[in-house]
Amino acid sequence: MGQGTGAAAVGVRPVAARIGAEITGVDLAQEPDAATVAALRAALLRWKVLFFRGQHLDHAAHLAFARRFGEPVAVRARGSYSPGEHPEIETTADRLELGGRYGMDRDEWLERRRHTLLRGWHCDHGARIDPPAATLLRAESVPAYGADTCWANLAAAYEGLSAPLRGFVDGLRAEHRLGVGYQPRAGEDAYLRHLLEHQTASRHPLVRVHPESGERLLFVNGYYVERILDLTRAESGPLLELLLAQAVRPEYTVRFRWEPGDVAFWDNRATIHLAPSELPAGDRPRIMHRVMLAGEVPVGVDGKPSEPVTGTEAGRW
Repeated sequence: MGQGTGAAAVGVRPVAARIGAEITGVDLAQEPDAATVAALRAALLRWKVLFFRGQHLDHAAHLAFARRFGEPVAVRARGSYSPGEHPEIETTADRLELGGRYGMDRDEWLERRRHTLLRGWHCDHGARIDPPAATLLRAESVPAYGADTCWANLAAAYEGLSAPLRGFVDGLRAEHRLGVGYQPRAGEDAYLRHLLEHQTASRHPLVRVHPESGERLLFVNGYYVERILDLTRAESGPLLELLLAQAVRPEYTVRFRWEPGDVAFWDNRATIHLAPSELPAGDRPRIMHRVMLAGEVPVGVDGKPSEPVTGTEAGRW
């Protein structure tokens, strides 16, 4: 492992009370043995997001490490910054292109998608019938400050609810839909047209059961949740706000300051995260590379799986 071999070499240092641990003793550029993989998997289930400092991986090593934990997803819709020879890797600098593609600068595009304090929090591709199981994000370049990412522990958020409220939400389902809450421009809006033509939606349990740990997870996020089914909109809206505010309470979160070469590995089933919406001006752009691992269809407390609504066939990326 470069810095030792096997599980005994893996150091796990928690960085917050309920979520997040920094890993030492592991060189991600080297092939990890089975004991190391098992130790990291256990740490991921316990701490939800793992941080590896100063790894400096290339694309091939990033993918090789990810494959030890699952099947990387090949993403079709990527921008010009993403490496063409590696369809499983997305580069976050691609987002800089998105506003211009739809006739908006980046600030306007973000403002129309993140117009409340909680809307930026999300899991990756939560509107799909099979959201990714995990995400591995590495930093190539980051500003000296202002580029932090935050994560929230959805298991701790569920446990923090009162017993009567847990009993109520256990039996509910919510519709997750791409583009929920986007505020259209006046007149012609190319991004709104894109959302309507490429709609993705699923009905997920409001509380899903983790397939490995058995934990109950409060499955809410700001980007994708349309409404809680079987409730009126007057009831659904305030309850969703309450649950999302519960999920991102400071005691359930961790904040990570990136340096070039760092890697974050998180359980996309058990967390939501918040990327920075504004970046400081400077000569160090925020360039991150993301690999997502294929996930399963969520299952609720009642044992019933999620149901597709539109555009959510498994394997369609």
